[in-house]
Amino acid sequence: MTIIITGTSTGIGFALAEYFGKKGHQVYGLSRKNTKSDFFKTIPTDITNHSQVEHAISEILKTEKSIDLLINNAGMGMVGAVEDSTQEEILKLFNLNLVGAVQMMTGVLPKMREQKSGKIINISSIGSEMGLPFRGFYSASKSALDKVTEAIRYEVSPWKIDVCTLHLGDIKTKIAENRVKTEVSEPYKKTFEKVYALMNSHVDDGSEPVEVAEYIEKLLGKKTWKAHYYFGKFGQKIGVPLKWILPQNFYENLMKKYNKMD
Repeated sequence: MTIIITGTSTGIGFALAEYFGKKGHQVYGLSRKNTKSDFFKTIPTDITNHSQVEHAISEILKTEKSIDLLINNAGMGMVGAVEDSTQEEILKLFNLNLVGAVQMMTGVLPKMREQKSGKIINISSIGSEMGLPFRGFYSASKSALDKVTEAIRYEVSPWKIDVCTLHLGDIKTKIAENRVKTEVSEPYKKTFEKVYALMNSHVDDGSEPVEVAEYIEKLLGKKTWKAHYYFGKFGQKIGVPLKWILPQNFYENLMKKYNKMD
């Protein structure tokens, strides 16, 4: 199987690339850093740059006869109050989390249509299902990707191309080092500091990246795909169905308690 994974320099992307490379698949990692590994090949690529994406895909097709799986993993976090967030920060976030993922799908789809097969996994977040305090734009960027995923499933179904969104809970990575962090103004500082400390502790206590790889491997064995899959600890996953069934104000009060805002 020929697999393309974005954001493979660290964290989940690196773990996925090594995991599937060790399984004998031909794995290509697309990230801005040229990461060295015995199990996958890096093609240095900024996925927000359309010409770089096209170049990477053409390089892969020089040696591979098919593109079987794309995992859109590259992304970044963003923390801060909605009011304090700048236009530049918001556009930077959406450009990577949404536009970059779309450009990758655009890059692989011609080949997948030609071969009448292919699978695409867009890595999202459990937080895309609800507006999280001080992570509003991160939630929004991933929610936008969710809706694009739902739409494209209809559009590519005639060619037997499967697309899904994988919503992750907290995973032990260095995401905190790469987040866009908005300058928080005085009215929000006290609450933000409590929420931010809790946020980082959840990451530290999160699932291991290799567990995501194992989950995806099981997903690849399914005959048909749903639009959405959820991976994470029970306390995070349960927030999704609760959002659907509980009155909004009751749910918000639960979230305030969970985030120690009460």
